[in-house]
Amino acid sequence: MSDQIKSIVEKLNKEPFKKNYNLITFDSLEPMQLLQLLSDVLGEIDSKHVVDIREEMPEQTAKRMLSLLGILKYKPPESSTDLSTFRQGLVIGSKPVIHPVLHWLLQRTNELKKRAYLARFLIKLEVPAEFLQDDTVADTNKQYEDLMEAFKSLHKECEQLKTSGFSTAEIRRDISAMEEEKDQLIKRVERLKKRVETVQNHQRMLEIARQLRVEKEREESLAQQKQEQKNQLFHAEQRMQRVQLQLKDMQHAVVDSKPESLMKRLEEEIKFNSYLCSEKLPRELESKKQSLYFLQKVAAEPAMGQSDLNELETKINEVNAQINQLIEKRMMKYEPIDSKFSMYRQQASIISRKKEAKAEELQAAKEEMSNLERQMSQKANQAREVDGTEVLKGDEFKRYVNKLRSKNTFYKKKRLEMAEITAEYGILQRTEELLKQRHEIIQQQLQAIEDKKGISGYSYTQEELERVSAAKSEMDEMKGRTLDNMSEMVKKLNALVADKKSNLAPIIKELRQLRQNCQELTQECDEKKVQYDSCAAGLESNRATLEQEVKGLREECIQEESCYHYTNCMKRNLEVQLQRAKDEMKTYVSPDPQDRRKAIREQYTRMILEQENLGKKLREKQKTVRESHGPNMKQVKMWQDFEQLMECKRECFLKLQNQTSVGRVIQEGGEDRLIL
Repeated sequence: MSDQIKSIVEKLNKEPFKKNYNLITFDSLEPMQLLQLLSDVLGEIDSKHVVDIREEMPEQTAKRMLSLLGILKYKPPESSTDLSTFRQGLVIGSKPVIHPVLHWLLQRTNELKKRAYLARFLIKLEVPAEFLQDDTVADTNKQYEDLMEAFKSLHKECEQLKTSGFSTAEIRRDISAMEEEKDQLIKRVERLKKRVETVQNHQRMLEIARQLRVEKEREESLAQQKQEQKNQLFHAEQRMQRVQLQLKDMQHAVVDSKPESLMKRLEEEIKFNSYLCSEKLPRELESKKQSLYFLQKVAAEPAMGQSDLNELETKINEVNAQINQLIEKRMMKYEPIDSKFSMYRQQASIISRKKEAKAEELQAAKEEMSNLERQMSQKANQAREVDGTEVLKGDEFKRYVNKLRSKNTFYKKKRLEMAEITAEYGILQRTEELLKQRHEIIQQQLQAIEDKKGISGYSYTQEELERVSAAKSEMDEMKGRTLDNMSEMVKKLNALVADKKSNLAPIIKELRQLRQNCQELTQECDEKKVQYDSCAAGLESNRATLEQEVKGLREECIQEESCYHYTNCMKRNLEVQLQRAKDEMKTYVSPDPQDRRKAIREQYTRMILEQENLGKKLREKQKTVRESHGPNMKQVKMWQDFEQLMECKRECFLKLQNQTSVGRVIQEGGEDRLIL
């Protein structure tokens, strides 16, 4: 766990997060801060998730994070047993849940960015089948699927280009190198032009050189076309030879075969195919149909338990026992009569089984042969694509084998020669070693003799002097040759320089004049450019002022339009009110009483009178209630007292009735005692 937290802190302190955490500060983060940190990491992977979690509900946060983690194919660790606990921990910001998620995201950020980018375009929208019945929806869905496939292919091509080694930095370096080469070539061309300008008829010579270059390029293209045509001719000849060999093989096969053998082969094929069609395939089809019927029957039945299966097994065993008993009875009953027929039946069944087995073997062999032929054709096509030649057949293969045998014998002969040479080389090497040893011994003896004579190192110095003199003579010869070559080269270069100077003199004069013209034109161009810049600056300032004026006028126009619309609306409202007032005056002044009743004034006066009458009635009712309130309250009090009095009488009556019943019981008991 500590290693996990260390790696998380290291990743968060790097680009692009730069959180400056340590183990203590990271471990002391609150749940909301952990959730915000997880949201920031998810936002780095997918920009849609750059959200402040304080501005959204916890359910929305959990749903958003879980959807992105599902797209990124995050699997919770094995320690989290239930998905609901994982979701709950994600909602509350639990450290055991958030830390593994952060560790997993930060370890593979680039890969997850790519996956989130692809998920934006490759997560298919499932359209219900009933909506696809509409033609427009179906066409749109098909276009959507086609665009998705096109995006897949383009993304694959882009990835292949990225991984093919063509980096942008290398391409930029190549472009910069090519630009430098281009500048160098332009400079060289300018220098050559300056040298050539002094030569007489240099334009004609340049034209002739250009024509020569064109003709050389044409000659190269023609040579390339000739080579391509030769290659095509060679391939065509090889193809013709192969076709001729195939034709010869076919002719030999036709010559060797007879009509009787062909007819016999065809009859065998017809018999085999008729057996397959009439016996084998119908029997297999019938068995498949029967098994399908039983399977459908089993599928249609309700689900069985273990007890049902046990009952079926017992029934099957009972039925099998009954079948065996019936077979034994039948065999005991018909054994003497059908003994011969049973033998023939057994033989026929054995033959039929053998026939079926052979037919299956033949069919399997044919399928295997067709597969092998298909593989052989594929391998032949692959070989043809690799080296442009086909697989050898028949006589070609025999000739190839004979050629290989001859090469093998030649190889063995050369191998023997190489063995002899290696043996001789070993002998020579051994003789060389012996001679070196003898040379060392002789050198030691010579050195000892020189030491005795007092002239030690004489032989070595003599050899060195001879070697140095030989090397000096060789160097003198080389120096003499190089000096001669250099003198000749200097003479040639001086002659060439003189010729070029004489040729370039008139061109240099013309170039000086052209340079003067160029300077004049550049001065004039600079003056015109200054004028243009000043004019453009003035026009730009005028344009800016005009734009500001137009903007102000447009704002004034908008304000005036709003004022106009407001006044127009107010005018319409006043017109409507005025029209209503005129109508009211007409109805009020009208001599017809019916029209007067329709007037608003009359309606309001009627309503006022009705309300006044209602107020009078209510006041009168209030007055009567006030007057009768005192007597009514007394009467209510009297009725309450009367009710209490009656309740008291009822209780007294009930008590008296209970006492009388008890006395009667006591009296009856006393009488009974007296009687006894």
